[in-house]
Amino acid sequence: MDDKIEVENVGQPGKTYRVDAAKYAAMRNAMLKVLPAVPPGMPVAAAIDAVKSHLPEDLFPRGDTAGWWVKCVQLDLEAKRIIARTPSPVRLYRLSSGN
Repeated sequence: MDDKIEVENVGQPGKTYRVDAAKYAAMRNAMLKVLPAVPPGMPVAAAIDAVKSHLPEDLFPRGDTAGWWVKCVQLDLEAKRIIARTPSPVRLYRLSSGN
């Protein structure tokens, strides 16, 4: 399967990128499971570690590329206002309107 999905980047409004739909969906679900719903949230490194146990092994063997996908999904969900980040040091959390 070569299904792609368009994602946004909060740092580049109006621009979209095409990424693997299955990997995106798996990472999105994992991130929304592990991120807290209140600030100050979770450090990015902790989020990367936390999502690995929620990812399908066939898409992310041994958690490979989890860091890249966390960042990809982070920027998209920030653009969609589903998650937010704190100023430095960056910590991520779900917004109350997030799914």
